[in-house]
Amino acid sequence: MNIDWTAKLRHLLQVLAFALAIAAIQYAFMPERPWGPPLVYSLLIAGITWAGIDIGRHLFPSSAETGWPSRWAGLVLVAGSIVLGYVGGTWIADTLCKYYGWYPPGAGHQDPTQLRNSILITALAGIAGSFYFYSISKSAYLIRKMDEARQHASEARLKLLETQLEPHMLFNTLANLRALIATDPPRAQVMLDHMIDYLRATLGASLAPTHTLQAEFDRLRDYLELMLIRMGPRLTYTLELPAELAQHPVPTLLLQPLVENSIKHGLEPKVEGGRITVRARREAAALVLEVLDTGVGLSGADKDRAGFGMAQVRERLTSTYGADIAIELVAGGAGGTRASVRFPFKP
Repeated sequence: MNIDWTAKLRHLLQVLAFALAIAAIQYAFMPERPWGPPLVYSLLIAGITWAGIDIGRHLFPSSAETGWPSRWAGLVLVAGSIVLGYVGGTWIADTLCKYYGWYPPGAGHQDPTQLRNSILITALAGIAGSFYFYSISKSAYLIRKMDEARQHASEARLKLLETQLEPHMLFNTLANLRALIATDPPRAQVMLDHMIDYLRATLGASLAPTHTLQAEFDRLRDYLELMLIRMGPRLTYTLELPAELAQHPVPTLLLQPLVENSIKHGLEPKVEGGRITVRARREAAALVLEVLDTGVGLSGADKDRAGFGMAQVRERLTSTYGADIAIELVAGGAGGTRASVRFPFKP
């Protein structure tokens, strides 16, 4: 039985505060009576009732998830704890009052009206307190379920994004491979070998939603080698990954859409091609990943470049890190384009 005793202590303090309020209300209606004895009765009855309900509910198997027993078991637990709290608390308070001479013993010397009022107050307070703690437990249970559902939805969305991205790259590569088979079979063979290596690494990494930056850069290298066969000397690339960042986790296939954008919209339209640089760096509590190219740059009519690839990256980062991300696509300082993503650095 796993019990959060810190939470129990917090609940006990709340119950004792409630008991103090009840004693204060009783004294307000009967100021001719001393304040001490009603306070002792109230604290003892409330404390024993709380212990029976808030600790006893963990003895029922059905409380493992919701924190509360099933309907009939819960009603029996509440009713039994209220009776136990009233009888036990009154007996202990009677004993203390008799021993210290504070007040004539309570239940045994009360008139019927006062006894009836004491029982009614105990029952109403016990029911109100039970409903309060039941609401807290139920709310916590529903919040846990919502968090689990949100986590599953995020994982499903990430998987969906991966399945959208993989065919996008695969179809482009197969189209290039088909063209090379007819025009340059040796290069087609080399391209096929790189494609097999890339797919093997991709399928291995797809078993988890994240992998290390080192694995991300290795897969980018496989992809760029494929593109190098297709574009020849029109493409050169540089991968810059500091050793201290190599093991940082990132969503799989995070940077490939940005690299594809650089090739499709930056280098391919340029006759002489250009260079792609992918680098990672840390800035305070953030990790910054950049993809720079020396292609044709951005133009007012070039809206596709911020379309599929940037949407993919934004969705994947949002699913993993929430709103604490930043993505930008800007013109490079010496021509070309720079795409950067920023998200929390988590050692």
